[in-house]
Amino acid sequence: MQRDLSALSNSEFDLVVVGGGIFGACTAWDAALRGLSVALVEREDFSGATSAQCFKMVHGGIRYLQHGDLLRLRQSARERSILLRVAPHLVSPLPIDIPTYGHGKKGKGFLGLGASVYDLLTLDRNRGISDERRRIPSMSLVSAAETRERFPQIDARGLTGAVRFHDAQMYNAPRLALSFIRGAAQQGAVCVNYCEVVELSGAPRRVAGVRARDRLAGGEFTIRGRVVINAAGPWADGLLAGAGCGLARPSVFSRDACLITSRRPTTSSALAVPGRTRDPDALLSRDARHLFIVPWRDCTLLGVWHKVWPHGADRVDLSAPEREAFLEEINWAAPGLELKAEEVRAWQAGLVLFGANQPGAVHLSYGKRSRLIDHAVTHGCENLISLIGVRYTTARGEAEQAVDLALKKLGRTVVPSQSAFRPVFGGAIESFDGLIRTLRRRHGESLGDDTLDALARNHGDAAAQVLKRPGADEIGR
Repeated sequence: MQRDLSALSNSEFDLVVVGGGIFGACTAWDAALRGLSVALVEREDFSGATSAQCFKMVHGGIRYLQHGDLLRLRQSARERSILLRVAPHLVSPLPIDIPTYGHGKKGKGFLGLGASVYDLLTLDRNRGISDERRRIPSMSLVSAAETRERFPQIDARGLTGAVRFHDAQMYNAPRLALSFIRGAAQQGAVCVNYCEVVELSGAPRRVAGVRARDRLAGGEFTIRGRVVINAAGPWADGLLAGAGCGLARPSVFSRDACLITSRRPTTSSALAVPGRTRDPDALLSRDARHLFIVPWRDCTLLGVWHKVWPHGADRVDLSAPEREAFLEEINWAAPGLELKAEEVRAWQAGLVLFGANQPGAVHLSYGKRSRLIDHAVTHGCENLISLIGVRYTTARGEAEQAVDLALKKLGRTVVPSQSAFRPVFGGAIESFDGLIRTLRRRHGESLGDDTLDALARNHGDAAAQVLKRPGADEIGR
């Protein structure tokens, strides 16, 4: 994949996608698969902001049972299944245990019933997933003894066991977005990073492309496009305001933050423990929202903490006092964890579309729906679409809807999307374990198991190409 600015300026594209996070990446991939000529431009590096700073979870929507939001539950479960199917090297099932206490809302009966209902609502969750290791199992009940053994850090007073369900986890979130982009490039899309859109050409009446700035070498140029999709995430509103298409309801963003600790996982299961805030929108709410203690690679993730973010997209930080407060809360929620500040290896935070909340609210309303906006309807501005997303998990499906709308604007037949079934770049794998065995057979004498495993998880069936490149014999040394 080459950074070809001349290809951007010398062509007219069916579709110009602004933003190289997961929503822009999926849009470019879906559109290229449907035969559109596509340009994708990103102001920083691909997947360099929220898409890289997420909690690595692929949510199947079990939490939406509390809201009675079955549509969102089904959408999330479907998209989780698709990611397990099309990116088997980068997405895998993750068991999550919720400790149970007594016989009320914290008990096995109540939580087990909810997990069972979820299983019934997602009976098709493994459709088309040939690799058994990538299938989502049904819920199960765990004994108190096993729960204490696996999670000695939790409060054991009154413990009756745990309910175990499965979601999924990304091995490398930026690499997953990049796999969609590389797939789009293979289909003919022109994808360029460090290329900032400074203006929507022709706005606010009829958009005919964008004016862009090369942030590496300098200079501005025009990219002509018949339709523009604004998928710039927290920068989307600013781009629209500058074009005279400001939203009547401005987007509100939350800073979603997590901590990465050096604590090595002792179990393959994540642990969900009640924090100190509630979900004010739930129809059937427990005492508190869950915080998660999650094994990821050789470390442990803690999160997620949310805060309405009024400071703009260019500044996202997490202060030392906030980090200390988060650590104190997780140690309060799991008293035996006893994590220390020096064990925090890093923090990550990104901006996520959020719900409407009163200033200073503690119990926050999360964002529930992405925003797909046809500006011909809202502003009388033709050929402009905005897609401002909520969840990494649902980006592919919502990108599909955006491309459907773009096809209508182009006067094309809306041909079915292929992105739910076509493997992403590196994802043409029938069995991940089989890929590992092949790599070990061919390269096991020169490379260690950990190196080969990382190559397979990051690059999938393209790992063999990586190992053919000059200098590949130095990998792992």
